[in-house]
Amino acid sequence: MGKLVKFLKPYMATVAAIFAILILQVYCDLSLPTYTSDIVNVGIQQKGISEKVPYHITNEDLQSLLMLSKKEDQEFIQKSYEEGNKEGILELKESVKDSEKDLSKLEKSLKGPMFLVLALQEQGTNQQGGQQMAPGQNQEVPSVDELQKQYDIPDTMLEQSSAAYIEKAYINADVNMDKVQTSYILNTGGKMLLLALLGMLASVSVGFLAARTGAGVGRTIRKGVFTKVVGFSNGEFDKFSTASLITRSTNDIQQIQMILTIMLRLVLYAPIMAIGGVWKVFQTNVNMSWILAVAVGLVLAVVFVLFLVVMPKFKIVQKQLDRINLVSREILTGIPVIRAFTTQRHEEERFDDANKAFTKTNLFVNRAMTFMMPAMMLIMNCITVLIVWVGASGIDSGNMQVGDMMAFIQYTMQIIMSFLMISMISVMLPRAAVSAERVDEVLRSETLIKDPERVKTISEKGNGKVEFKNVSFRYPGAEEDVLSQLSFTANPGETTAIIGSTGSGKSTMVHLIPRFYDVTEGSVTVDGVDIRDIAQHDLRERIGFIPQKGVLFSGDIRSNILYSNEDAGDDVMKDAARVAQASEFIEEKEEGYDSPISQGGTNVSGGQKQRISIARAIAKNPEIYIFDDSFSALDYQTDVTLRKELKKKTADSTVLIVAQRISTILHAEKILVLDEGKIVGQGTHKELLKSCEEYYQIASSQLSEEELNRDIQEVG
Repeated sequence: MGKLVKFLKPYMATVAAIFAILILQVYCDLSLPTYTSDIVNVGIQQKGISEKVPYHITNEDLQSLLMLSKKEDQEFIQKSYEEGNKEGILELKESVKDSEKDLSKLEKSLKGPMFLVLALQEQGTNQQGGQQMAPGQNQEVPSVDELQKQYDIPDTMLEQSSAAYIEKAYINADVNMDKVQTSYILNTGGKMLLLALLGMLASVSVGFLAARTGAGVGRTIRKGVFTKVVGFSNGEFDKFSTASLITRSTNDIQQIQMILTIMLRLVLYAPIMAIGGVWKVFQTNVNMSWILAVAVGLVLAVVFVLFLVVMPKFKIVQKQLDRINLVSREILTGIPVIRAFTTQRHEEERFDDANKAFTKTNLFVNRAMTFMMPAMMLIMNCITVLIVWVGASGIDSGNMQVGDMMAFIQYTMQIIMSFLMISMISVMLPRAAVSAERVDEVLRSETLIKDPERVKTISEKGNGKVEFKNVSFRYPGAEEDVLSQLSFTANPGETTAIIGSTGSGKSTMVHLIPRFYDVTEGSVTVDGVDIRDIAQHDLRERIGFIPQKGVLFSGDIRSNILYSNEDAGDDVMKDAARVAQASEFIEEKEEGYDSPISQGGTNVSGGQKQRISIARAIAKNPEIYIFDDSFSALDYQTDVTLRKELKKKTADSTVLIVAQRISTILHAEKILVLDEGKIVGQGTHKELLKSCEEYYQIASSQLSEEELNRDIQEVG
């Protein structure tokens, strides 16, 4: 969870805006049940009478109330009314209507008399023929509090009796009750529509901002991960598999983006709704609040059980997804080999095993999720039945009105739905938390190859002299050195070749020059400056590196050759292709240098791929060329011609060639023979035949006996 919040930090202003809009939305959502209750209680049951005292009353009805009022209240009641437009009809003064204090005092003064008059009328004591009660019959009337205490009268009954009296008083005052009721329902309904519209706008705004924030976070994380991965040394790629990095860059970031969008939309909304709903419930009917406690307890119990069962599975799911990506990648890239050895069935079984394991875990998680919704619906329905049962008893005893019970049900459902949202997120959150941890692991990873704090620069007079001084190297976590105490110098204008048996460390050695790895001991210098003191960009700007496996990018031949030097023109491109012996097959193509290259260069042969890769390095015109067994896919004639042209092009450059074939390095000024990570021989071809047994063994396996004897004799 902490990692998810960390990703949100740059967007805290938007999060604050979302929070404010959600408060507005919750206010709208929580107000609707209140208005629903008002329509039922006031609009239907009380015929639209919302006032607590009559605003219109006949003189006779007022006199009846005065006779049953306390003496100290009679004068205030009398002065609160004035003659209206109709004869015999009194109107409540505007000054009293506008004064909350006076209106409250009048309500308290009339509540008891209105209740008594209504009770007497229902008992038939006071005949409805309009007969006045004689002033002499007036007697001390108990207060409202005394009435409630004496007869155990609930507040709701007093309110209903007041509304019933006011209705009769309005009828006597010739007020159109149908108009009053219709007006109240339309006004209240209009307010509900406005609140619903405002809530909808708030919801749309929150959804828009949440989606935008989620997308922004996803974009920022992708950029961060990509930038980090591009800066990885080979050591980090050894630590994080390519398949895992792909999963982290796609699926994991997608999980984070999705959960953040949902969090901003629902996780912030649900607690506000729950707190607001509880507050409204206590305002509606405190006596039924225990039902809410039962509902919340049951919901939390279900969530807790699911959380314990499901959470451990999410880490397994992501690892199994990594496995599927790994197997899929291996199968897709190795299809020619799979077909050649007819191992399709074996690979299908391998993929099926990974797929079944992932599906099994996913099914378990999804089944747990599907169990949650029916359980929540059962709780909601049972709680609704409980509220109706308890509420019906309250309505029967006069302690609750129908509208209040309806509002209580709606508030309770809103609260339960809020906890349901939280529970759904709580099940999804662990998976997103795992994804966030996996992505953050990449972002937190320390790149082993770093630029120094104080960068040194190579002199402009430098010409690319490379020197190894007692260099040893071991891979991170390895127990033994791969390279041990290597010392040699590769001079400009010379070709330094490296040869040795498979696994002797040839490629590892040349990978140290562009700092794909850093040496464990000793130093590698370029023009006398330790490469660890040079900025990586400056160092690699001086190097043209051609890997063992030619790598081409989707695009065309032109973009691939000029990939190393985008500012170079067509002349540089064509010259590089000519030297690399690539111009012939390129110009034979219908579109020439604009011919498309598919992803990975699958639409060109291995030899063509190598020649385009060599042309790319030549177009850069670097001071140092590194050929990591880059001629292996070329035929003998092309190899000879290419090296001849390359010799002319690189006359002033330092050239290092890793090779398996003796023919490729015969004419090198210096040949290094590696065996088990150590230099066991150093010299020219003819010198090494006499002085180095390992080199002689390699040469004898590739050259004829006549060639060997001739070269040895020339050395003397």
